[in-house]
Amino acid sequence: MTVFRISEAAELLGVSTDTVRRWVDAGRLPAVRDEQGHRLVDGADLAAFVRAQAAEPEERAEFSSARNRLRGIVTAVVKDSVMAQVDIQAGPFRVVSLMSREAVDELGLEVGSVAVAVIKSTTVVVERPAATTGNRGRTSS
Repeated sequence: MTVFRISEAAELLGVSTDTVRRWVDAGRLPAVRDEQGHRLVDGADLAAFVRAQAAEPEERAEFSSARNRLRGIVTAVVKDSVMAQVDIQAGPFRVVSLMSREAVDELGLEVGSVAVAVIKSTTVVVERPAATTGNRGRTSS
């Protein structure tokens, strides 16, 4: 089983360690203590928590086949006469979209506005990060 320290869970979720501690203290996210007293969150419990959070209602189109939505803030808009590039910072993720200038104008996208990047792709590459210092996502027996 894979377990995460509070700080590792926070990094994965894009929130502060204090937020994760509050969730644990409130009983929303189960955690146990290791021999050193550090709180650990089971990877399966963390995944279930994230799924439950994602299931909460949010603003979205009534009907859509796209399932990947990243809400964030517009950090850059570069327009020419026909096309535009819009950068969105969604938590720790930077999403760049190329679209028509007309679409940017119709949506009223400008630096500082809130936007949702809706991603639909036929190819998604999944990687596991290389081992780094520390024991992120350690396996316990």
